[in-house]
Amino acid sequence: MKAFILAAGLGTRLKPWTDHHPKALAVVNGKSLLQRNIEYLQQAGIRDVVVNVHHFAQQIINAIHENQGWGSDVQISDETDAVLETGGGLVKAQPFFAGETDFVVMNADILTDLDLNKMIQLHQQSGALATLATTQRESSRYFLFDVAERLSGWTNTKTGEEKIMREPSPLHPAAFSGVHVINAQLFQHIHRTGKFSMVDVYLDICAEQIIKGFDHTGGLLLDVGKPESLEKAASIFQ
Repeated sequence: MKAFILAAGLGTRLKPWTDHHPKALAVVNGKSLLQRNIEYLQQAGIRDVVVNVHHFAQQIINAIHENQGWGSDVQISDETDAVLETGGGLVKAQPFFAGETDFVVMNADILTDLDLNKMIQLHQQSGALATLATTQRESSRYFLFDVAERLSGWTNTKTGEEKIMREPSPLHPAAFSGVHVINAQLFQHIHRTGKFSMVDVYLDICAEQIIKGFDHTGGLLLDVGKPESLEKAASIFQ
């Protein structure tokens, strides 16, 4: 199985580090976020990794080469011409996943102890087109799932915006953790082009296709998007 690490973002919340470096190379206890997530994937037996790059792309490429992929076979999906967000980035990287049945996608700026093998197993047993890791935590944006953990909508509690794509009840909110397990058939259902989010893709198709949630509440999950979260990460992840 392969994995796709999303590392092309500008990392504006992590200034001043990202004024001169990509967010994925921010360091926690001597290891970059990128190295930590490549090693995290190795724990699940995944050593074929694609990394997309845009902001200070050459720094990421150099780090991968200098460290021989930290023991993994790492390929680059180059977005230096234009950052494409999660959905556009995945579509651009599609050729890397030719011949794959399922693959993992994760954000470079999250650190977690999520049991990825268990998530993959449940994804494959369910027949879902995609499975999204979630937790019950405070956020402003939530996916909405039915009692069978099937995606049915999305809401933004700050703006009051809500999108209900399926009408089962009741629905419950869950915050997305930035880890997906995706069946490659998903590519056939993506009709957007250019720059777009995977959130929009999932909402486009969840009425007709099965998108499931995987709740890992109680485990470690840290969004390392701000300078203070780097300090917190250093106290948790050795």
